[in-house]
Amino acid sequence: MAKNLRNIVIIVFLCLLAASASIFADEFTEDDLEKWNKEFTTVVNQGEALFHSNKLGSNTVSCDMCHPNATNTHPETYPKFQKQMGKVVALRDMINWCIQNPLEGEPLKLDDPKMIALEAYITYERTGKPLAPGKH
Repeated sequence: MAKNLRNIVIIVFLCLLAASASIFADEFTEDDLEKWNKEFTTVVNQGEALFHSNKLGSNTVSCDMCHPNATNTHPETYPKFQKQMGKVVALRDMINWCIQNPLEGEPLKLDDPKMIALEAYITYERTGKPLAPGKH
């Protein structure tokens, strides 16, 4: 009986500890928000510069020649089936397909800061659009 009571006390203590940790995990300051938003804006701006640049390929074509201001990119619909690749892909896969094909460039590694910047810009341009994975 004492062993069961001890186990119950330990379980209750661990549950309370976990609950309090999750409460504090979500706390951040206005300074945190300002810092994070500034960093995000910097990355979005880098992505915009890349998107309008001809540096991603070898033929002077830029992303914005097909997608002015990231139009028709629809990041909110990924992952989805892409006919060009014959399978379901993520946005970054489509970005690399465009870099390799129309732009005739080398694909970016998925953790490349350029890839993250391009994803940030393309997604930012669609702010407010509801998520619709798989939609065509």
